[in-house]
Amino acid sequence: MPRTGRIASTAIALVLGVAALAGCTATAEAAAPDASPRTASPAADGSATDPDACTNPAQINLTGTGAGVTGRMEDRGAREFAQGTVGLDGEGNIVSYTVAAGDATYAIGDRLCIVNGPALAELNHVRTIHPEQVLRLTADPDLLFVPYYSPLDAPAGFAQIPYQEAIEAMGMAADTGDVDAMRAIWTSTLSGMFTNPVDIDGIQRALDAGDLGVLTQMFS
Repeated sequence: MPRTGRIASTAIALVLGVAALAGCTATAEAAAPDASPRTASPAADGSATDPDACTNPAQINLTGTGAGVTGRMEDRGAREFAQGTVGLDGEGNIVSYTVAAGDATYAIGDRLCIVNGPALAELNHVRTIHPEQVLRLTADPDLLFVPYYSPLDAPAGFAQIPYQEAIEAMGMAADTGDVDAMRAIWTSTLSGMFTNPVDIDGIQRALDAGDLGVLTQMFS
């Protein structure tokens, strides 16, 4: 073979060898595993999973003439300033809370998924809660609710302290089932502090009937 032919053949062989080596390298690089760290993808809705979160937070609604609790209460477990006992009905719904020493309404609300926990005191006709007190956590919005701080139509300069003391006395009598004591407090003190005839008539009728279920929501 002439010398030029041998040179051309050698050049072709070298080109083919380099191409083969390049193909092997590319295959090796493609097959190598990705060793870089990976981050978990967020939930499709962008929310984080929190097993302790409230699913449908409850809210205490006080209108002056009615009371109610909307949403869903959940017991997320005892915690600081909320060590009391939760009461359930036959279907497992939260209906009451027995206060422990050191408890605070804001922490009870946090434990029970109530967004306005401090309103628990007013819902139960007291200024402050105390150990062993049973807080009622349900209310019938169709029943009259007597405001704790003052009647809805109270005039300027209304004597709030005597009124609140009478309301608390009515509540304690309701808790013990003493309707006669409630009637006496109403006649001697409380009735003269109301001016709305609808409220006066509603309270009087409940007292005349001795309906502790209604009287308890009104005053306890």
